[in-house]
Amino acid sequence: MRQPSTTDSNDPSASEGERLQKVLAALGWGSRRTCEDLIADGRVTVNGDVAELGRRVDILIDTIAVDGVPIGARPDFVYYLLNKPRGVISTASDPQGRPTVVDIVPLEPRVFPVGRLDGDTEGLLLLTNDGELTHFLTHPSKGVEKEYVVLLRGNPRLTDGQLRRLRDGVELEDGPTAPAKVGQRSDSTVSITIHEGRNRQVRRMFEVIGHDVERLVRTRIGPITDTRLKPGAWRELSLAERRALIQAMAGDARR
Repeated sequence: MRQPSTTDSNDPSASEGERLQKVLAALGWGSRRTCEDLIADGRVTVNGDVAELGRRVDILIDTIAVDGVPIGARPDFVYYLLNKPRGVISTASDPQGRPTVVDIVPLEPRVFPVGRLDGDTEGLLLLTNDGELTHFLTHPSKGVEKEYVVLLRGNPRLTDGQLRRLRDGVELEDGPTAPAKVGQRSDSTVSITIHEGRNRQVRRMFEVIGHDVERLVRTRIGPITDTRLKPGAWRELSLAERRALIQAMAGDARR
């Protein structure tokens, strides 16, 4: 049985602000009734405490989470999906003066990339000013799946043994990798899905089995994908995508 929130009767903010189910509904978590069910099932917390029906929240102050993952209720939070081109650096600034991912998106509010793609790697990258989301997406124990398409130099086709090694995990200088999902798409192209986020991990994994990566493109972050987003283009995540991402993080955190 769920435990009642210790703040419901003692926290002054509990009797002020907006009703929690209204905030959840506005953020795309379903109808008011659906959101009431989420609360009644004990799946929603406010500032770490299990919320009760009737709870009111201040979205500028309170941290609201569903299944343990903060949902970013603040109205000043933004979430951008960028198709990073090759040669653009995944940092907020670069002392060498190279173009960065934050140069592509709006200057205000200031955002930061969620994780990194190395300069030669292309594809999907999230940028946000939501620090809690960034923490959940980049923490090794909570990272969601990232899928890549890999073009190998010399157009080799991987052997069954090489595919098995990647799927089982390979030994890198910073430790063994977790099992990966790997598929041969064509003679020269491989798809690989990992949930870790080590520096140049995919390239290093293929080096271990004797192949150099010619081109590397990230095509999916958890449930987020967009085949129509051109290199150098960006857009905001929809409420449905944000919800799907939170649900994916909640599921991965329980693995």
